[in-house]
Amino acid sequence: MSKQSYILLQKYFEENSFVAGNIDSFNSFVASELQQIIRENAEIEPTIIPANVEKFTIKLDKISVGKPEITEADGSKRDLMPSEARLRNLSYAAPIHLDVSAHVNGVQRESFTTQIGSLPIMLKSKHCHLKGMKRDDLIKKGEDPDDAGGYFIVNGTEKAVVAVEDLASNRFVLEEQATGISDYVGKIFSEQGSYKIPHQMEKLKDEVFYISFTRVKRIPVVIILKALGLLKDEEIMKEVALPDSAEMYVNLLEFVDVKTQEDAYDYIAKRIGITQSREIRVERVKEILDKYLLPHIGGSEKEALLKAYNLCRYLKSYIRITSGQLPMDDKDHYANKRLKLSGDLLADLFRVNMKVLIGDILYNFQRIVKRGKFPSIKVIIREKLLTQRIYSAMATGNWVGSRKGISQRIDRLNYINMMSYLQRVVSPLSASQENFDARALHPTHLGRLCMSETPEGTNIGLRKNLALLTEVTHDIDEKELLNQLKGFGLELRVK
Repeated sequence: MSKQSYILLQKYFEENSFVAGNIDSFNSFVASELQQIIRENAEIEPTIIPANVEKFTIKLDKISVGKPEITEADGSKRDLMPSEARLRNLSYAAPIHLDVSAHVNGVQRESFTTQIGSLPIMLKSKHCHLKGMKRDDLIKKGEDPDDAGGYFIVNGTEKAVVAVEDLASNRFVLEEQATGISDYVGKIFSEQGSYKIPHQMEKLKDEVFYISFTRVKRIPVVIILKALGLLKDEEIMKEVALPDSAEMYVNLLEFVDVKTQEDAYDYIAKRIGITQSREIRVERVKEILDKYLLPHIGGSEKEALLKAYNLCRYLKSYIRITSGQLPMDDKDHYANKRLKLSGDLLADLFRVNMKVLIGDILYNFQRIVKRGKFPSIKVIIREKLLTQRIYSAMATGNWVGSRKGISQRIDRLNYINMMSYLQRVVSPLSASQENFDARALHPTHLGRLCMSETPEGTNIGLRKNLALLTEVTHDIDEKELLNQLKGFGLELRVK
């Protein structure tokens, strides 16, 4: 290596950390994701309320995370440093505070800020005491000044949260099927908040395109389009934008008798086995389409046409690929993959456990109301519940969604081995199955993943490591991007 190259690399690693992506991900989780999860569960309405009350609502508002602290046996609180957490087998965690208010018949009854749990803090993140410390100060505090951070301390053990490689959400990918009744299947994982719903599009032997999602199995796409508001055949053909497509004509002719949205709703209801009166059938199907069909586009009736336009785009892609006009999608291409770093994985964990906490608050409230009392909300929030569930997942590595080995104990055999733990990427695929394509080295791995660091045996190609110069970018704020495009003259078709 030339002297200039060495100086350049040295300068790069002085200014950039190996684990910067993980630290940024955790910072983003604390700064914005936590508040977003609280927004998703902003209002809680118990089903059992006191007899003299018409409406009772518990509102969750602002959430904040402090810096790691310890409560001693005498009740005194003070700052906790990572070196002390390691020596005393403590968790390097900070308190989570939440603003809660109770409203009786629309009038605020009580409002307070309470601790709902403790969150393990990533070393060298914004909420860590070591952030911004100089080399000499780090040595005084018992820390290695060259330690990059990017890991957690739970019960005195250093734990790394391993990045998970998964297929990109909200992206339509067509696959060729070796078995099954359809030669080609288009798949999209529509993700929004706590929803992650797989959708599947296929063409059967009757030449009709079908779509499946949640409890809705194999409903003709044309019927779904009509239910979403694209009633005229001319409109559908215009949106699919394939004027010479015989396949589309066959589908439109098949369902030419369905002329109104209500007819389409009724058709779907009968196919999925809803047997109540027509009004109830229509209402239930409308709710299913709003909530569970492409939730990343929106969850209300006003986004129905946007969903229809997107379905037409997926149809167009399906027809063009299967007819050979476009190449087949490659799901092993890294453009079709996303990495879930520490912040994303902790967001999944917190989201599920927040629902558990809310369920516990409701249970405690309703249990006391049944005894004829009207409790204060402050006494029914158990802060240990959320803390214990987060600590348990971090300590065992058993994550939500039945995933295992997400959190791993770091073995400090040497500095390079330590860095390897913090750069690790695992695939959710089973190690006991062949999955040859997923294990193979793909050209798009170059510069992103290390070409040689992977274990031998069943995990080969499924457990990888980031390349040394890899930088992980974060999600783009779609609303912000949309506002910028509007400034350049973009006009939205649906208001």
